[in-house]
Amino acid sequence: MTETAPVIEIQNLHKSFGQLEVLKGVDITAHRGDVVSLIGSSGSGKSTLLRCCNLLEDSQQGEIIFKGEPVHWTGSGSHRHPADSRQVLRIRTNLSMVFQQFNLWAHMTILQNVMEAPVTVLGRDRAEVEEAARGYLDKVGIGDKCDVYPAQLSGGQQQRAAIARGLCMEPEALLFDEPTSALDPELEQEVIRVIKDLAAEGRTMIIVTHDMKMAADISKHVVFLHQGMVEEEGPPDAVFSSPKSERLRGFLSATQAA
Repeated sequence: MTETAPVIEIQNLHKSFGQLEVLKGVDITAHRGDVVSLIGSSGSGKSTLLRCCNLLEDSQQGEIIFKGEPVHWTGSGSHRHPADSRQVLRIRTNLSMVFQQFNLWAHMTILQNVMEAPVTVLGRDRAEVEEAARGYLDKVGIGDKCDVYPAQLSGGQQQRAAIARGLCMEPEALLFDEPTSALDPELEQEVIRVIKDLAAEGRTMIIVTHDMKMAADISKHVVFLHQGMVEEEGPPDAVFSSPKSERLRGFLSATQAA
């Protein structure tokens, strides 16, 4: 690993589900402190790309490189899998994923949810983790909800708890998969404020989002995926103000009309 290498580098990634080719040779790079937003229509491959990046899905071809260290593979094509389970665990714990549907443990309090992985997966000291977890819950604005259960929170509060859980792993980067799309507009703004604060801190993030305003406001780089390929990419000003691709122009017009 080298400190100058990108945190995440994806080269020529291909992913199929049976006969359906979802990713057709995608390249993505996120350096330290970058916020990269992935935009595109449903079915364009955005969420699949994020899951492949975090090794939740096996890709069939291409390279995934974390801080200069390539994932080691065994087999090829549909039989390709990561070769080193310890490497997978190390990469996964350094790329915290925040899902659309929160994925909190219903039988645990919010504090227990945030503490669980650092204690059980990383083996960190429980007292130290609890102090950090309370700090992260304060950071996302729900420090007073430590002892309640997920069902007692609004969707926006649950998503902020999920972000605190990701932060408590002390990851190198955060991966967001449509973090606001399951929320009502009012609750959506709560979560967007937290994500904007994280971007302002210089955290490395890759965000799959349908929210073009958030992508324009916080991204360093925007990638427009269309049918499993990068159709256009660049800084947000260029992508949103002067798109070159006819497909991107059509996509942006449709999102503005919605």
